Amino acid sequence: MSKKSWHLDRRTFIRGLGVTCMLPFFEGMAMTSFSKFAEPKLPKRLCFLYFPNGVGLPPKDSVYHKKWHWFPSEEGTGYTLSKSLEPLNSYRQDMSIMGGLSHPFSRNVLGHMAGDSFLTGGDLRGEYKNSISIDQVAAHNLSKYTRFPSLILSTDGGVGYKSRTSTLSFNSSGLPIPSEHRQREIFERYFSPSGAGPSYERRKSIHQGKKIVDLVLEDSKSLKNRLGSNDQEKLDEYLTSLNQVEQQLSRNEKWLEVPMKDFDASLINLDVDPTAAPEDYVRSMMDLMILGFQTDATRVITYMMAREDGMGFGDNFPKIALGLKGHHTISHDKASGHWEDWGRLDRWYAKQFAYFIDKMKKTEDANGSLIDNTLIMYGSACSTTHNARNCPIILAGGANMGLKHGAYTKFEEKKERLSNLYVNMLNKLDIPTEQFSDSTGKLSNNIL
Repeated sequence: MSKKSWHLDRRTFIRGLGVTCMLPFFEGMAMTSFSKFAEPKLPKRLCFLYFPNGVGLPPKDSVYHKKWHWFPSEEGTGYTLSKSLEPLNSYRQDMSIMGGLSHPFSRNVLGHMAGDSFLTGGDLRGEYKNSISIDQVAAHNLSKYTRFPSLILSTDGGVGYKSRTSTLSFNSSGLPIPSEHRQREIFERYFSPSGAGPSYERRKSIHQGKKIVDLVLEDSKSLKNRLGSNDQEKLDEYLTSLNQVEQQLSRNEKWLEVPMKDFDASLINLDVDPTAAPEDYVRSMMDLMILGFQTDATRVITYMMAREDGMGFGDNFPKIALGLKGHHTISHDKASGHWEDWGRLDRWYAKQFAYFIDKMKKTEDANGSLIDNTLIMYGSACSTTHNARNCPIILAGGANMGLKHGAYTKFEEKKERLSNLYVNMLNKLDIPTEQFSDSTGKLSNNIL
C-alpha cells in the first residue's frame, strides 16, 4: 500500500533553531514570570491525601456498627471514635470530621468515576469533560513563592485513564496531570542539590527569551496542515504541555541562585517496594511530602494513596499488611465478618494519616510547626463503593489560619456541597474567590 502524505513516520520530529522535539503518537502514525520573591507573613500550604473505594459503614442493626462504623455516632465535640479511626484519637484537637458532603454531579456517575472529580467537582455525566482541580487553583496562586508549583504524587504514577485515574490533579483544560511515584526519582528531581541544569546553549536561549515552543512553531504549523482533526487537537495539547514544561524550566533558572533550605533526609527510605512493604512505602512518600513543605520547595501537594476499583499496587495493601483480601474485593464482599475486614483496613489507613499528622506537628520551620500553617484534607470520593454521597472527610491543621477543630459535623446534602468547602479552603489560603466549580457559596460552619 502506498504511503499517503498524511502518514507520518513514528520517528517524526518538529524542529526549530537548535531545538528538536520528538512528537507524541498520532493517529496519523498513530513559569509564570516572577516579579519579586515577596513573602506573605506566614507561608500557607495545602495538602490532600486520598484513599479509594469509600469506607466501612455497617448499618445500625449490625453487631459491627459500634466498633467499625467510620463516622462517629454523635455530632459535636463529644463524639466517640470507632476502632476504624481510633489511631487518630490523640489528634482530635487538630482535626474536624465531616459528613454529608459530596459533589452533586458525581452522585449518579458510573462506578468509581467519582474519584476523577474529587478535587474538581466536574460534570463527568455523559461526555467526559473534567475541570481544574482545587490544588491547581492554589498552585497557580502560591507558586510565586516556591521552586515548584505543586507536587502531584500517587502510588501508581502517571494519569491512569478516564474513570480510573491515578492522579488527583487536573489542569485548567480539565486534563489529568501525571503523578509521580518513585521516591528516589522524586527526591533527586526536587531535592537533590546536584541536579543537572540546562546546557550553555539552552541557558543562552532562555536568557534571550526564546522558548522551545516558539522555536518549533513554524515547523509545527506545517505539520498541522497534514493532520486530521483529532491529531490537530493532540498536537495543540502537546505544544501546550511543552510550553508548561518550558515555564517550569524558566522557573528553575530563576531559582538557581537561591539556596535551598538545609534539611536532613537521612531517615527517608527512598527504595521501598509497595508490593513488599506498603506501610513503609506510604510513610516514605509522606516523609517526602513533609520535606517538600519543610524546605518550602512547594506549598501544594496531593497524594493518591491508592486507585479506585482494585487498580494498581494499592489494592494489595490489605493483603500484604493485614492478610486480607484486596481492597476492592473487601468493599464488595457480603460474607459474614466483612465489615470487620473493611474496618481493619480503614484503621490501617487512619494509622498512616496519624503518622502524617504527628510528623507534621513535630516538624518545624521558621514559623513553627508545619501543621499550623497547612490545610490538610484526608478523604475519599465515595462513602461506600459506588455511592458518591456522604464522602468521608477529615480536615486537619491550619491553626494559624483560624481553623477551630475538635468536632464531628454532619452537613445537609441538600444545602451544602463539597465544592463549598473548597471555597472556604481557598479563602483561608488568601485566594479571594466566591466560586469554585459547582459551589453555591461558602460552607456554613464554624470550623473555617
